[in-house]
Amino acid sequence: MSHSSGNSRLPKPIAFLFENSLFLIFGAVGAMVWANVDFESYDNFVHFPITGEHHEADVTGELADDGHQEEANTADEHASHGHGVTIHFLINDILMAMFFAIAASEVWEALLPGGALSNPKKAATPLLATLGGIVGPAGLYLLGAVMIGKMAILGSGWAIPCATDIAFSYLVARMIFGNGHPAIAFLLLLAIADDAAGLAILAVAYPQGDGGIQLQWLLLVLGGMAACGMFRKFRIQNFWIYLLTAGTLSWVGFLKAGIHPALGLVPIIPCLPHAHTDLGIFARAELHRSDTLNALTHWWKNPVEIVLGLFGLVNAGVPLESENFGAATWLVLLGLIIGKPVGIMLFTFISEKCFKLQIPSGMTYRHIFVIGLIASIGFTVSLFVTTAAFPTSGADVTDEQVAVSNAAKLGALLSFAGAAVAFAGAKALGIRPSGDSGGQTEETTE
Repeated sequence: MSHSSGNSRLPKPIAFLFENSLFLIFGAVGAMVWANVDFESYDNFVHFPITGEHHEADVTGELADDGHQEEANTADEHASHGHGVTIHFLINDILMAMFFAIAASEVWEALLPGGALSNPKKAATPLLATLGGIVGPAGLYLLGAVMIGKMAILGSGWAIPCATDIAFSYLVARMIFGNGHPAIAFLLLLAIADDAAGLAILAVAYPQGDGGIQLQWLLLVLGGMAACGMFRKFRIQNFWIYLLTAGTLSWVGFLKAGIHPALGLVPIIPCLPHAHTDLGIFARAELHRSDTLNALTHWWKNPVEIVLGLFGLVNAGVPLESENFGAATWLVLLGLIIGKPVGIMLFTFISEKCFKLQIPSGMTYRHIFVIGLIASIGFTVSLFVTTAAFPTSGADVTDEQVAVSNAAKLGALLSFAGAAVAFAGAKALGIRPSGDSGGQTEETTE
């Protein structure tokens, strides 16, 4: 799969915006500025009801005016539980489904022959490092929550520092190591496996609603997958048919089952017609493939960048006030910037010493440590997990929960500091890019 698809036809300045995920940054910065200038208007925008809630609001007003306060409270609680589509729901639960579909396609293609995860021997060490990159941050976060006595309110955020933002981490890795260095392949494999783990964590650890996961609704998901099989039997190649039919069934199944609907397209990705081999996540030769899965990812590459910009706009708006910098902020940062590199280093060491596995040729533990620092850039998925771990809508949400959510969001946003720490760490360890096409790094002996 290639991440450069479709951008060659765009003017260079615009292509640069798409290829470096700058829309997400602009959206997040815009949200921060807006929220700090006029938080009320920002909040009204984010929760603006596109459909379904106006009538309920009128009903609650009429009931209150008539003195039926108890009925008004009941109606208000009904309205606040998301009956209707808000801008936040449209972006986080519907449009972001395409982001996770693209992430799922990366994982799926990496499992195909020739893909980064297809050879167990080569993938074993990075996969164990990925496990360390989950256990380390989560363990450090939970330990910190226990030590400060706030496990009850902060505990559900344990998965926030487990994420790695594949786009930004790849960009930083190229700048530090140079193109083609084995450390980049190691990081990409780790990030892909981290995506897979993140999808599973979101689905299992953060059910939506109060009733837990309703397994019977997953029959709709199976129906969507069966529909894909039927379409393939009739040799249908147009990805829109798969998305609008099988994809809709799967998405509704996730929504009704209580699993985050943003993951709703993930099950149908392996069911789409696809190539039987993978040429690599950033291989330009993938651009010339015309199978249904590649057509979907190529078409949606740029629109998803716009979606990420909107995602940043509706999720990153946190007032920069002292009360919003809380324990969750520092625990998320602690997990990412310390837990990530320590966990990745430790589990790589265990894979080498206990399982007799090898790290790739041309790499040392200095590279592994810097990879851990780069992987601490959580941002996109960390911010998304925050919205799932600490929801701020609903009648029973308290001011304390909103404050915790804001604090955790700041931690996810500040994970960009991982890039600066990674550059500093690389310089301190004498790692710098050679600038040649082979991408081998020159290491100083200072």
